[in-house]
Amino acid sequence: MDVETALAEAFREEWGQVVATLIRITGDWDLAEECAQDAFALALRTWPRDGAPDRPGAWLTTAARNRATDRLRRDTVGAAKLREAALMHVPDEPDPDDSGVTDDRLRLIFTCCHPALATEAQVALALRTLAGLSTAEIARAFLVPEATMSQRLVRVKRKIRNAGIPYRVPPAHLLPERTAAVLSVLYLTFNEGYSASAGPDLLRPDLAAEAVRLARVLAGLMPDEPEVLGLLALMLLQHARRATRAGADGELVPLEEQDRTRWDTGEITEGTRLLETALRRRQPGPYQVQAAIAACHATAARPADTDWAQIAGLYGELRKFVPSAVVELNRAVAVGMADGPLAGLALLDELDLAGYHLLPATRADFLRRLGRTAEAAEWYAKARDLAPTDAERAYLTRRISEVVSVPGEPVRRSGEPRSPEERP
Repeated sequence: MDVETALAEAFREEWGQVVATLIRITGDWDLAEECAQDAFALALRTWPRDGAPDRPGAWLTTAARNRATDRLRRDTVGAAKLREAALMHVPDEPDPDDSGVTDDRLRLIFTCCHPALATEAQVALALRTLAGLSTAEIARAFLVPEATMSQRLVRVKRKIRNAGIPYRVPPAHLLPERTAAVLSVLYLTFNEGYSASAGPDLLRPDLAAEAVRLARVLAGLMPDEPEVLGLLALMLLQHARRATRAGADGELVPLEEQDRTRWDTGEITEGTRLLETALRRRQPGPYQVQAAIAACHATAARPADTDWAQIAGLYGELRKFVPSAVVELNRAVAVGMADGPLAGLALLDELDLAGYHLLPATRADFLRRLGRTAEAAEWYAKARDLAPTDAERAYLTRRISEVVSVPGEPVRRSGEPRSPEERP
C-alpha cells in the first residue's frame, strides 16, 4: 500500500477515534478538531519520507495529543493550564462510569446528544465530529444549504462552550432520553457511508461498517430497546446489498437490476432475526417500520416477488412517525409499483419537494413505464439538472438515452392533453 493510500485510509478509519479521544482529554471541541487536522497534516509531510507507521491510529492520536499540549502550553489562561496537566496524565481509556459506555466514539455521540441542544444540532455536531463529514455532506443529509448548516454548527459549539457541557455520558438510567438522537446520528452516519451518491472514488464503506459496529455496541448496552434493535436490523438489511449498488464504473444500479445472488445472506438472516425480536416487544417505531420495508426487499428472491402492497402499507405506517414529504414520495413509489404508474403519479402531484431531484426522477420512471418516453426524457433531464453528484447524473443520463431511443411513440410535450385513460 502506498503512503497516499495509507493516509487516506487512516483518515477514513481513524478520524473519529482521534477526535473523540482529544475531546475526552481536553473537553474542547474546536481544539480537538484543529489538533486532529494538524496531526494529519504532519502525517502528510512525514509519512512519504519515513513510511506509514504500523499503527496509524496510535501515531495520529499521539501527534494530535502533542499538538494539543503545545497549544495549551502557549496559553497563559488558567483553564488551559489545567487541561495541559490533564493531557500529561490522561489514561488511554476513559474511566469507567455507571453508564456502561466505554467506547470513545459512542461516548462522543452520547455527549453530542445532550438534551440542552436541539436534536438537529446534536445530530449535525456528531456527524461533523465523529465521522469527519464535511459541512457540505451534512447539509446534504439534512437537505439544507451548506451555509445554513455551517452557521448551525458554529452556534451549537458556542452553546456547548458557554454552557460548560462536559464530555460525559449520563448514568445508565438517563441514557434513554438521548437515545432518539443517538439513533439518528448512527443512521445518518451509516447512510453517508453506504450511499453510492459520493461517486466511485469517494465511497466510504468503512463509515457504514463503523455505524453498524456502534449500533451493535448500543444494542448490547440497551438490549430491551426495540428501536435500537430495529435500527441495527435496518442497517444490516441494507448493508447486505452494498456490493451490488454500484457497477464497476461506479454508476448506480437500481434495486430491480441488482444481482441478488451477491447479497449477504448472513446479514439478511441476522437483520430479519433482530427485527422479529424487536417487533415482539410490541412498541413500534420508525426504525422498526423501515427495517420491515427493507426486509420485504431483502427477502424477495426476484424483483417480481416483492410485495409492493405491503411496502405501501408500511410507508403508510411510517408517515405516522415521520410525517415528511420524502416518506410520502417513497410511499408513492410503492403505490405506483403495487397499483400501477397512474396511481403513483396521482400521489406525486400532491407533493411539494421543490429542488429535490428524486421527485422528477420518480415521475420520469412512472412515465417510462407508461410508454410516454418523450415526457419521461424531459423529467429525467430535470432530475439530472438537480442531482447533487456525478454518479446520480450519470445514471439519469443513461435513463435519458434509453427512453429517447425507444421508437414508435409520438413526441408530445408534458403539458399537452392526454387521452382520458391516461389521466391520473
